[in-house]
Amino acid sequence: MKAIRYALIAIVALVVLAIAAIAIAMVVIDPNDYKPQIEKVVEEKTNLDLILDGDIGWSFIPLGLELNDVEATLDGERLIALKQLVAQVDFWSLIAMSPQVSTFVLDGLDARLTVNEQGEGNWTRIMPEPAGDVAQKDKQDVASKPEQPTTAETGGEQGSSEPLNFNVENVQISNAQVHYSDLQTGQTVTLEDFTVNASNITLGSEFPLEVGFRVETTQPQFSVDGSIQARLAANEALNDFSVSGLEAEFKMNGEAFAGKSVTAKLGGSAKANLENESATLSDFTASLANLTLNTNLDVKGFGDKPTLKGNVAISEFSLKELLENLGQPAIQTTDEEVLKAVAFSTNIGGAAGKPALSDLLITLDDTTFKGSGSYNLDNGGIVFDLQGDKLNADRYLPPKAEGTETESDAPTKTASAAPEGDLLPLETLRGLLLDIDFGLGELIVSNLTINEIKASTTATNGLLKVDEFSGKLYEGSFGADVTIDARSDTPKWSVNSDVANVQTLPLLADLAEVTMLAGGANLKINATTSGNRMSLLRENADGQISFDLAKGEFRKMNLTRMACQGIALVNQDKLTTDNWGDTTPFDDMHGVLDINGNTLDNTDLTALMAGMKLEGNGTVDLKKTLVDYELGLRIVGDIHRDNACRVTEYVEDVVIPVECRGDFSAGAASLCSFDGSRFRDTLKTIASNAAKKKAKEEVDKAKGKAEEKVREKLEEKLGKDGGDKVKDALKGLFK
Repeated sequence: MKAIRYALIAIVALVVLAIAAIAIAMVVIDPNDYKPQIEKVVEEKTNLDLILDGDIGWSFIPLGLELNDVEATLDGERLIALKQLVAQVDFWSLIAMSPQVSTFVLDGLDARLTVNEQGEGNWTRIMPEPAGDVAQKDKQDVASKPEQPTTAETGGEQGSSEPLNFNVENVQISNAQVHYSDLQTGQTVTLEDFTVNASNITLGSEFPLEVGFRVETTQPQFSVDGSIQARLAANEALNDFSVSGLEAEFKMNGEAFAGKSVTAKLGGSAKANLENESATLSDFTASLANLTLNTNLDVKGFGDKPTLKGNVAISEFSLKELLENLGQPAIQTTDEEVLKAVAFSTNIGGAAGKPALSDLLITLDDTTFKGSGSYNLDNGGIVFDLQGDKLNADRYLPPKAEGTETESDAPTKTASAAPEGDLLPLETLRGLLLDIDFGLGELIVSNLTINEIKASTTATNGLLKVDEFSGKLYEGSFGADVTIDARSDTPKWSVNSDVANVQTLPLLADLAEVTMLAGGANLKINATTSGNRMSLLRENADGQISFDLAKGEFRKMNLTRMACQGIALVNQDKLTTDNWGDTTPFDDMHGVLDINGNTLDNTDLTALMAGMKLEGNGTVDLKKTLVDYELGLRIVGDIHRDNACRVTEYVEDVVIPVECRGDFSAGAASLCSFDGSRFRDTLKTIASNAAKKKAKEEVDKAKGKAEEKVREKLEEKLGKDGGDKVKDALKGLFK
């Protein structure tokens, strides 16, 4: 027992003597006397030139070091400079293995980092290059050195499993700046006015933190002034962290904002645990100008299949005001009052690796969309269901340029000088996995009003299918299915559509300001094409369009007047009617259009009209907007009360020719007219009819004369009493 007691006394005595020796050394030895030796050692061991202009001081309790006015240069240029560095540690806390930093002060740090034209950073030249044989020997030593077991392999024998208790009383960093320049790219980045203030930093407890800085770049020119205030906490194992009371503000300006100053803010609380891979955002807000996002979110799992739960909301904001605040070009819209009330909100949930949105609500001015969706992190699959109430898309279109002229009966032709681009991003489409359902109560687009829109779309490995696209349109309905096969570089398109009883007059008037046709249209479209540009789709189009208009009328044209013009010529008379009107009613107009690229061929156009039957054929060139039709008005009965238009036996069943040729965008009024060149054929028919009638009359007259002569001779021989028998015999003979 005495031996142990003496040993403990000896150890304590040695510690006391060591402490006393250190204390005496600190009092007696002035570190400033060793500045030349320190500078010389640095110069010998590195490529730096160390300049110690200020005082070097140290203290025992607390154990600390103070440096003033320190500078290090590299190749004659400043690499780093320091106005003051103070580092003090409580001596007795070191003895107790619970280090406590009393004070850490860093003031006036100035670092200059440069990348030359060859892409080498100046900091890589701080240490001198080792000699060739030395470097080779170091490599051999490393290669021959046996692999050291890891801490896990040795069962933690390399160190204690107890966490280290670390406390910091005060940290102050002020006036720090770092200059970075890249001579290869011309980019420069400057961090200046960097400050950090923290106190009472104790693991396991909250402590306050304040950070301030300014960052500037030259390419592009950009600057941000930031300030951050928060309370931080970390556990002793350094695997659980939290931030509370976060208030961060960043004032930005530069080329990206057209010289305007933009403010971004962050606020709220956050937690993260690295051991159980969980994180939480509580009452977290992020704002940029007039845009504000709010969220509460829980995350479990930091790997490939996280589980999310919470909500996200973007408060109502004006998109136009946001763009103005950010210095971006304004979106020009026909209605200046749109894009001023945009909002978004949703709940977030779903299984691991499959985040899902529920109670999704999107507001766009007076339009509301509701729905849900999900995303599969494994295969990128997207499932979405979005239903809206009403949307007037025309309000969001760019306004028409001043001076643009439109005609009431003709569509506006536009042409773009810009080169034609691809319609579909093929690589993106091939990677999509979609299942989307979309609905809209009412849509106004290009002046068309479409109701009860339903669309169902799927996409798998480049095969896009619109299985259903239907709606109600101008007292009728439509349905279509579309397939796009983008698995090759020349995508293939297939379109099938049925249109039932859609009123053509308001449809064409609203769509293209064309008012030449009225009636309930029934269409069947079956077409295919290929290509990824609009011109190619038109050139490669193939298929048929069958149409049937049960009751309707041609507007801006009167086919009855054209027919009467021809009949009056036959009758060698002159029309006296002045008011013919500008419409031609018809019943059951039908036909088939064969699609051949940009051309539509129609060979069986027929329509029934009062006293006439319309027959014809022709072509429509969609690329040149030209129509070339030869029509015939077959006279089947009385068509007008004008005496010059009386239907005689000479004109019955003849065809009055009409031609429709020209640019259909110019309107219907000048498109169709009486075809005088083909009227010669009509005259031949009429002459043939007249000749047949005259021949019949002459035959009948000759028959009558012959009958009379025979009767007279028979009566002479048989007498008058045999007259009845004579008549019967003559009828049989000449019949």
